[in-house]
Amino acid sequence: MIPVSSLKDRAVALFGLGGSGLATARALLAGGALVTAWDDSPASVEKAAAEGIATGDLNTADWSGFAALVLAPGVPLTHPEPHWTVRRAQAAGVEVIGDIELFCRERRRAVRRPAFAAITGTNGKSTTTALLAHLLKVGGRDVQIGGNFGPAILGLEPPKAGRVYVIECSSYQIDLAPSLDPAVGILLNLSPDHIDRHGTVEHYAAVKERLIAGVEAGGTAVVGVDDDFSRAIAERAEATGKRVVRLSVQQKLADGVFLDGTDIVESEAGERKFSFSLKGIGSLRGAHNAQNAAAAYAGARALGLAPEVIAAGMASFPGLAHRMEQVRTLGNVLFVNDSKATNADAAERALTSFEDIYWIAGGKPKEGGIAPLRPYFSRVRKAYLIGVAAQEFAATLGDDVPHEICGTLDVAVARAAEDAADDAAKATADAAATSKLQAAVTKLQPAVVLLSPACASFDQYRNFEVRGDAFRALVNALRDV
Repeated sequence: MIPVSSLKDRAVALFGLGGSGLATARALLAGGALVTAWDDSPASVEKAAAEGIATGDLNTADWSGFAALVLAPGVPLTHPEPHWTVRRAQAAGVEVIGDIELFCRERRRAVRRPAFAAITGTNGKSTTTALLAHLLKVGGRDVQIGGNFGPAILGLEPPKAGRVYVIECSSYQIDLAPSLDPAVGILLNLSPDHIDRHGTVEHYAAVKERLIAGVEAGGTAVVGVDDDFSRAIAERAEATGKRVVRLSVQQKLADGVFLDGTDIVESEAGERKFSFSLKGIGSLRGAHNAQNAAAAYAGARALGLAPEVIAAGMASFPGLAHRMEQVRTLGNVLFVNDSKATNADAAERALTSFEDIYWIAGGKPKEGGIAPLRPYFSRVRKAYLIGVAAQEFAATLGDDVPHEICGTLDVAVARAAEDAADDAAKATADAAATSKLQAAVTKLQPAVVLLSPACASFDQYRNFEVRGDAFRALVNALRDV
């Protein structure tokens, strides 16, 4: 735990008693703050009170006595309208902040300020955060990882010399961190998202930009430049004198880190300083993961790791659960858990990463369904449809993709595994009859049973993690073929 000493002996209102809210309350109490905590959920209030956290209805509180309102990131700050606690705080002239802000204040109070890398972006935050932490651990660093991914930031170990914090930051968290000042700030990409919470895409982008604008003096801003918003942010950061490292998976850069074929290349003044290949690293398949790898490379370099150490660390990265997670290979069939793909945009990344796909899709559908994925249907050998979306997806696939409605995940896994194994065995036998060399090549290119639902899970599972866990269990129960 990181005790919050910056609010010692001061009255603090705290709203939102989920996981991060409870961690924040504990940290404030450990630092000597006088906390009054509340939540719209009576069960959450009861749980906090059982832990000894002072609770009180903030509707009836005297707000003039509070030094701050600490708001959980899931509670609306501005849109669709400010939460009632925010209005009460604003009326009383009380600052509204979150747990990332409290961490930043404690970091600045440390006798020797520890390193701090903050990662944001519309897509890829969690993988980049996990990958950067992995690289630093390979390099022998004392790493703490958390924030929007993993443990709540104030539940991590306290600051000390030599420690490195690798923190994923959502736009909600950044909005509540006015003095966010990482040593390394990473912005991967920007596309319209969370408009219900930010009002417009322009406001959403402006919130994300704060992470880059706040990079401390002497620090490094790492920015993907493959979208217009991020490219402009990089230019503005550079204009203020910040050190900016640009990233691209779409173009070669004279200065920066970019993808060239399967190689990640670090370039300076038009010359290649270092490169390494992502070929064969299953956990980093696809252009989206190449961007994550480029960002983690740039972040690790900014934190002092040698490029050779980083390249070695990339090869040993295990990947994240539910994000193109390689569960198991049976015979010549690879099973991949991409349960985190809850919409078509996310599923597209998986479909572009494989050939010969036996695709398990469906669940609670999102607007637009899978129609945007039509350009990738040629990669799908057959689709196995589950959940509420099954009939809708079948209509979209039509005659373009062989498919069957399985209804539930257990049926889909069994049918996909059987079909993939039969087709893979036939392909290998056909190749062997033609050429031993071709047979060897075929074995290096397995068929893929891919759970990438392009749907929410809530029709059959509590969340995408439970759905992914169920897929993993079903795959691990399959007999070797």
